[in-house]
Amino acid sequence: MHAIGIDIGGTKIAGAVVTEDGRIVAEDRVATEAGDSEAIIEAVVSMVTKLSIGHTIVAAGVAAPGFIDSAQSTVYYTPNISWRNEPLRDRLTKRLGIDVTIDNDANAAGWAEYRFGAGRSVKDMTMLTIGTGVGGAIVTEGRLFRGGFGAGAELGHMRLIPDGLPCGCGARGCIEQYGSGRALLRLANEIADVGGIGLALADARREHGALDGRIVGELIAAGDPGAVHALEQLGHSLGQACASLSAVLDPEIFVFGGGVAVAGDLLLDPIRDAYRLHLPARGYHPEPEFVIAELVNDAGVVGAADLARIHARAL
Repeated sequence: MHAIGIDIGGTKIAGAVVTEDGRIVAEDRVATEAGDSEAIIEAVVSMVTKLSIGHTIVAAGVAAPGFIDSAQSTVYYTPNISWRNEPLRDRLTKRLGIDVTIDNDANAAGWAEYRFGAGRSVKDMTMLTIGTGVGGAIVTEGRLFRGGFGAGAELGHMRLIPDGLPCGCGARGCIEQYGSGRALLRLANEIADVGGIGLALADARREHGALDGRIVGELIAAGDPGAVHALEQLGHSLGQACASLSAVLDPEIFVFGGGVAVAGDLLLDPIRDAYRLHLPARGYHPEPEFVIAELVNDAGVVGAADLARIHARAL
């Protein structure tokens, strides 16, 4: 039973035909026209139609950034696309003639890691996606947690620092402001400003006009002390957040995906240290594993396809 997964990102729409065991057998991608929600719908319809050629497709799943209802049907809100209470599932189902499900992009990626990636050996997993922002996915007793209204597991918007930095969600002190790719750039710039271990960061900023994720990532990979220190600060914030999450969710494993996670143990080591420092009842609370996601850029399409297949089987 092949299914199609579509992952709508800020710069691209990715699509794939996915087998029952999570293998991709055909794929496609196009640029996202973020300012034109109707053009995005047309692009999804076109991509699903194109990918269906030569395959028997039972369903299609669409992973979108934002809040999705518990019926996997309506997009309540997407920050960079003008969807507000958009009945996306109904619109796509009418156009495509197959069962379509809609899910949050972090949920889709987390489900893929649980089913086919780093979390496949456990029943309870928490995933944090460390990209421009911080996404979250929770699997408990083998089920994806969505909450009563479908908008649960927004882990990036848990409060970490009371009255902390303002967040795009309207609150202050969210995990996203201290544990995201944007936060890493802010930390790197602060270290560059003071000199010392930040000299290489300052030189790179002067040469390129500004620091970006690629530049900081290359300096981290090269072992630059300033860039590594910025990553360590980021990891300490994430570890502190994970300690609080453990008190509520008690996962067997924390999985970290997204662009920042390519740093591997350079990110995981400070996460583990801060987790142990802030864990309630340390020494009496079993400690989870901390691992890097395995599916990387394919997680969104693989998870969306598998969720769509599960929904189609339940009809």
